[in-house]
Amino acid sequence: MTAQRSSHLTVRNVPLKLASALRAESRRRKKSLNQTVIDLLGQATGVGEHKAPPNGLQKLAGTWSEQEFEEFEAALASTRKIDPELWQ
Repeated sequence: MTAQRSSHLTVRNVPLKLASALRAESRRRKKSLNQTVIDLLGQATGVGEHKAPPNGLQKLAGTWSEQEFEEFEAALASTRKIDPELWQ
């Protein structure tokens, strides 16, 4: 296992509202403030393997099997055809 290189950064003059929001987010995620900031920076910059936190909709949306997806696509196929008479 290869150790990941890291750097130490200092951020000054963090507005109180932002600091408070970061602390609240770290409590919500049940992670350290440092890890929360790293995760949020990774998400914002698209760097690393930082995935966006779940938004709570996944359990409502569910998942489709490949067959269900293909059936849905087939049902929509007719709606994707352009009627030349309508576009004259």
